[in-house]
Amino acid sequence: MLEIITNYNKIINQISVSEKKHKDIEYKAKRIAVSKTFESKKIIPLLDIGHKIFGENRVQEAYEKWMPLKKIYTSIELHLIGPLQSNKVNQALEVFDCIQTLDREKIVKKIHDYLLTRKDLQKRKFMIQINTGSEKQKSGIEVNIAKDFLTWCKENTCLDIIGLMCIPPQEEPPELHFKVLNDLADKLLLEHRSMGMSGDFNKAIEYKATYLRLGSAIFGSRKKAI
Repeated sequence: MLEIITNYNKIINQISVSEKKHKDIEYKAKRIAVSKTFESKKIIPLLDIGHKIFGENRVQEAYEKWMPLKKIYTSIELHLIGPLQSNKVNQALEVFDCIQTLDREKIVKKIHDYLLTRKDLQKRKFMIQINTGSEKQKSGIEVNIAKDFLTWCKENTCLDIIGLMCIPPQEEPPELHFKVLNDLADKLLLEHRSMGMSGDFNKAIEYKATYLRLGSAIFGSRKKAI
């Protein structure tokens, strides 16, 4: 467990150095510790030193892991950074404080309908996932229809959409996609950009990321999901 804290402090220092290189950036990116596949016993050390923002990919795993933890650590901010299936919407809204992967009207409408029945959940935040690489196998809205999708969401639902997220293609320079996301967020007047992971957070900071998704840099290599 000490290794996780050592890794955490190391990555925080590296981020700080990177931020100092870009003095024109007026804010610091928030750090999401991506805890998918890791047991609670590996997460608790971070909670005990005061880290509050975590990310998970799977709704069921997150629900079983985090609902008990959130009763003890009441200031946790949990983000869904994986795809959301329609049959998991209600459960996702129960456990996640922010869903970063909006990508189709059907899901948005189902979220809206459930939120109308649950006033206690109406402070949930949302982001639109942008498929910056137009990859057929990847979720997300195409760049050229993002404006129309956001407009539809604003006109037809109660969702509080605060930003955009992307996962660049592995075989392409990530900074090309970070620039696309940053420019699009500016165009759409959205504050947040969730981009950058353990291997490319320096470039994401350069392009004004407001959320960094850090997994292996903190927790080490993870076991493959079944």
